[in-house]
Amino acid sequence: MRIRAALCLLVLSAPARAEPQPMPPDSAILHDLAPTGTLRAAINLGNPVLAQGGAEAPAGVSVDLARALAQKLGVPVAFVTFPGAGAVSGSAGSGTWDICFLAIDPKRAEGIAFTDPYVLITGRYLVPAASPIRTLEAVDRPGVRVSVGRGSAYDLFLSRSLQHATLVRAPTSAEAVTAFARDGLEVAAGVAQPLAAYAAGHPEVRLLPGDFIAIPQAMGLPVGRPAGAAYLADFIAWAKREGLVRRGLEASGQDPGLAAP
Repeated sequence: MRIRAALCLLVLSAPARAEPQPMPPDSAILHDLAPTGTLRAAINLGNPVLAQGGAEAPAGVSVDLARALAQKLGVPVAFVTFPGAGAVSGSAGSGTWDICFLAIDPKRAEGIAFTDPYVLITGRYLVPAASPIRTLEAVDRPGVRVSVGRGSAYDLFLSRSLQHATLVRAPTSAEAVTAFARDGLEVAAGVAQPLAAYAAGHPEVRLLPGDFIAIPQAMGLPVGRPAGAAYLADFIAWAKREGLVRRGLEASGQDPGLAAP
């Protein structure tokens, strides 16, 4: 009994194992992630799952992650906001931002080095309630016009996959829905959550059943920064383990179940 009690006391008094932390940043990491001395985070305000608010005070899980990364780097953070994903990816080589939050796509990967996903969302189709289109396959037919946000993940995907339908590109994903309703287009394509919210308030439209694309959302930085890319990959793995992604989603009114495993 004395031996057993001593063993129990030893176990109870042992320090809890800490989760592995991102490696301490060295000069190469800081040069890659904060070359100006400030972490400049590109925030896509066109995706309401990841970011909310306006340019003056953005909020959401992507903003939370940027702040947490800046804290670990020991530098201030500045937010560079964009109205849509296409504007973010299109400025990858401009030197205006250091990290971004975008969907992984082969075209974007030519200029952006991505981490593993931290959020998994899907793309869906919106159609008029009286539309004869009932399935995902029926969208890809001659005469069907699909409204999309220019440069969005689903624009890039549908540009590769649709053979017969015509893409009608709006400046942002939100404006794509506006154009769909205003111009009498056959289909709008976008992120499931905002399209579902729109359909809930507009009985004249409906969502098609099923998802046409899974959209893995990741952190990224311009290619050619290997030290920063390794640190960023380590950071996002830590953020998922620690529950930072789930908490950020929940705090901003989003489904915490969208957090990538």
